[in-house]
Amino acid sequence: MSPRKCLDCGAALRGRSDKKFCSDQCRNNYNNTINREANSLVRNVHSVLRRNRKVLCELYESGKKRIHKDALLVSEFNINFFTHSVETEKDRLVTRYCYEYGYRIMDSEYLLLVKNTDLLEV
Repeated sequence: MSPRKCLDCGAALRGRSDKKFCSDQCRNNYNNTINREANSLVRNVHSVLRRNRKVLCELYESGKKRIHKDALLVSEFNINFFTHSVETEKDRLVTRYCYEYGYRIMDSEYLLLVKNTDLLEV
C-alpha cells in the first residue's frame, strides 16, 4: 500500500486514515487555490463598489451636494456599479446608491448627492 500524501504539498501523512493535509497551512492553501477564481469576481466587484463609495463620500462630506457629472468620471467613478436604487413614487426620480451614499440625476449635466442615514440604523 502506498503512503497517503498531503493534497497540497505531497508530504507523507501520519495519523487518521481520513486525513488529507499535513497541516492547517496546507489545508488553507489548497482551499484558497481552489476558490481563487470564484472569489476573484466578487473581490473585483467589491473593489469597484468601495472606490465608488469613497468618491461619493469624499464629495458629499466636503459639502458638495450638487455636482457636474464630469466630476465623478474624472475621479474614476464607475457609473455602472451601485449597490441598489430607489425610485420615488411622486416624481419617479431614481437614486442610485453605493451603500449609504447615492446620487440622483437632476438634468443632463448635474447630479444631486445624498446620504441615506436610514441604512446606518439597520
